[in-house]
Amino acid sequence: MAAAALAMAEQVVAELRVRCETPPSMLREVAVEMAREMGAGLEKDGGSRVKMLLSYVDKLPTGREEGLFYGLDLGGTNFRVLKVQLGGNAKHVVDRDSREVGIPPHLMSGSSSELFGFIASELAKFVDDDEKCANISNGKKREIGFTFSFPVKQRSVASGTLVKWTKAFSINDAVGEDVVAELQTAMEKQGLDMHVAALINDAVGTLAGARYYDKDVVAGVIFGTGTNAAYVEKANAIPKWEGELPHSGDMVINMEWGNFFSSHLPITEYDQELDKESLNPGEQIYEKLTSGMYLGEIVRRVLLKISLQSAIFGDIDHTKLQTHFLLRTPHISAMHHDETSDLKIVAENFEENLEITGTSLEARKLVVEICDIVATRAARLAAAGLAGILMKIGRDHSVEDQRSVIAIDGGLFEHYTKFRRCLETTLGELLGDEASKAVAIKHADDGSGIGAALIAASQSQYKNDLVAVKHADDGSGVKYAEDKRADDGSEIGAALIAASQSQ
Repeated sequence: MAAAALAMAEQVVAELRVRCETPPSMLREVAVEMAREMGAGLEKDGGSRVKMLLSYVDKLPTGREEGLFYGLDLGGTNFRVLKVQLGGNAKHVVDRDSREVGIPPHLMSGSSSELFGFIASELAKFVDDDEKCANISNGKKREIGFTFSFPVKQRSVASGTLVKWTKAFSINDAVGEDVVAELQTAMEKQGLDMHVAALINDAVGTLAGARYYDKDVVAGVIFGTGTNAAYVEKANAIPKWEGELPHSGDMVINMEWGNFFSSHLPITEYDQELDKESLNPGEQIYEKLTSGMYLGEIVRRVLLKISLQSAIFGDIDHTKLQTHFLLRTPHISAMHHDETSDLKIVAENFEENLEITGTSLEARKLVVEICDIVATRAARLAAAGLAGILMKIGRDHSVEDQRSVIAIDGGLFEHYTKFRRCLETTLGELLGDEASKAVAIKHADDGSGIGAALIAASQSQYKNDLVAVKHADDGSGVKYAEDKRADDGSEIGAALIAASQSQ
């Protein structure tokens, strides 16, 4: 490879590193603006780019919930259905089963009735296939928590109108409609005797699922295909709240923080072009900088520029490299974590995904550096968002005997080790040594799904029929479930919330 080509490529990477720099002073400004935008969003609807939606979940699971509940998680190209048997204080989750179903692409831009009809038919199959559940209802409707990971305007814990689609969905006739009513109608058409007890999003489910095991959880956050956060706010700190304050004094807020924007965000030419060509230009900027859907695409755009300007990868056909979203974040993670002496994994990824062979070791080292720059920026900005939440609720400084746990779910956090470690290190950097001791980040191994199931239990219309369980000690011995599986998704969280909100 010509020295001139390498020098040109190195110059592009050097410029990228400068443009993506996230010094602590900048991140603290981002955190301050996140907290400020949170407050503005609580003042009035439309007061902030961060929507700060009321979830109408005012009490979170306690561990006492009992019964069989279902969860349904819709938030990406797959959806998951789940059932969970809750055994109260002594046993917690007794049994669970789940199934993941791919959504045919045409249904993601078709009609609302087609999408929800497909979901209801798959849910009916799941229920029918479970022979053990055939006779458990005793004349009662099965109850389900519905995790719907798109912006909705909720009117109650079990109703909400779709504000807009995000990610790859674009179903016009669903916007402005009550998604619970759509699902309920679809289930009735399938002859499925099931009641939607709670509508939540994946961040609320993550919060609820983690709180089930750890009373100190204050926020649930998703870093996956997209990103979002939910946290517990004092109801009297929500000026836009109308009506009587809940007895608990609390309200879970669905932030929809992916739409956050600050002039301090380090945005590059690659980000600007990606945004301009996206389905939602000018929106979800924070998400486009920090979530799994976009990191691979940002790297691809940098690689394309380098290849066109320097021919660092040789005389190649650029067709593959010019294909939007061809590089996914799992590819970026694999290359970033390549510890082979000759960066063999990078070479394999280039050959398999981009049909580029014969790359030099120098070129492969630059590829790893690009992955590092993009992922590090994402992780550090993610940490600034978490610092903003802690700042808003007064948990960004050390208080005696006060522990704050942030539960995080999502494939980006779970599988991208360097992203996760950088996020954790950066949050400690922003909080300082003393405050950091009282803050813990936990992987929400049960995902937001178990929270959905729990909230379904808590909202159960048959709650008065449940056996009362004495809660002798609210705090002692409660252990965060490190050994639970993450791939239960957010649906078990919806079922748990339905359990905890029982009437």
